[in-house]
Amino acid sequence: MKTITWVHVGDLHADPADGWLGIDRLAEIVADLAAVREGIDFVFVPGDNANHATAEQYDRIRAALAPLALPVFTIPGDHDFEDGTLAAFRAGTPEAMRPFERVIGGHRCLFLDIVSAGSGGPDFRIGAGQRRRIDAALAASDDEGLTPLVFMHAYPGDLADGGEALATAFADAGVAFVDTGHTHYNELLNDGRVVYGATRSTAQIEEDGGAAGYAIVSVHDGVPSWTFRPIGDAAPGWPHVQLLSPADVRLLTRPHDPRHVPAPGRIAVTARVLGPEAAPPVVEADGIATPMQPVPGQPATWTAVVTIGRPGLHPLRVRSGAASDTIDILVRDREDRPKRNRPVVPGHAVHTIGAWPSRHILGAQLGPNRNGGGW
Repeated sequence: MKTITWVHVGDLHADPADGWLGIDRLAEIVADLAAVREGIDFVFVPGDNANHATAEQYDRIRAALAPLALPVFTIPGDHDFEDGTLAAFRAGTPEAMRPFERVIGGHRCLFLDIVSAGSGGPDFRIGAGQRRRIDAALAASDDEGLTPLVFMHAYPGDLADGGEALATAFADAGVAFVDTGHTHYNELLNDGRVVYGATRSTAQIEEDGGAAGYAIVSVHDGVPSWTFRPIGDAAPGWPHVQLLSPADVRLLTRPHDPRHVPAPGRIAVTARVLGPEAAPPVVEADGIATPMQPVPGQPATWTAVVTIGRPGLHPLRVRSGAASDTIDILVRDREDRPKRNRPVVPGHAVHTIGAWPSRHILGAQLGPNRNGGGW
């Protein structure tokens, strides 16, 4: 059993011009995460950290992150490359926070730089040297039995060159999830082989009335899950429940895998319950509530076996006290598993799953690089 969970804090765009809104919200997120003692592996910040790549902006980011007990990993965005170099980003970001790769819980996490090989702005590119490192790391993951995960500022489809080839390499290597920023809105893509996620900006938000928050992302035995937690007046409090497996039908990429598409009968369900004083969770399927049991050696992780006797689409709900998570799973006999061809334009936003209101995904792509206004 391999499980990894991280928090995604969207593009900060730290800037005095908005009264340091991104920094204030980052501090609120850090304070919210202080309640979680186990079950989160790291915090990811996806680039565009400093709106104008100044030393003061990076100083304030480091100060806001300082109380955090979790590791923090980050990558540059185009705003961190505003002067045509990454000198300020590197000087203002400790080296331990900007790795190329880390192995965590049976997963190889690759943190990419798609800005410094370009000419600035949204001229996103992967240099030849970094591409060789990516290919080598993906091949090593297969040899070592590690699940690869990728972190980059924008989708492969946003690259000026080589994006489709890169996304195809991700698909062929079995990358389970690619986590990105840049959009300023919440979005999930599924190109049939790989799931991509984007989390709304922390400071520059047009969708949902400007409501800020952060994403919690998990990958459990190759099954991705993604949720969004608002902060401020809409904050849900703790605990936080996240169904890890089986896959929600929107996110299934491996129809032959029973953790993506289970067969009728006994189905294993796994969830994470984060935060203090969480009641033992219960899973509800086909009108029957089944108590879950803790998974030995896996923090904040619970499991149970439910029985679903009929093929088709079925809701699955896990609750802990007043907190809950619900997904829709596809149950199919083995001979009726869904079919998948090779993806067309892999890693591109045309593969958006659309709106998913319970996940705060609105589907309108209200961001400055798509359908939103400028900043």
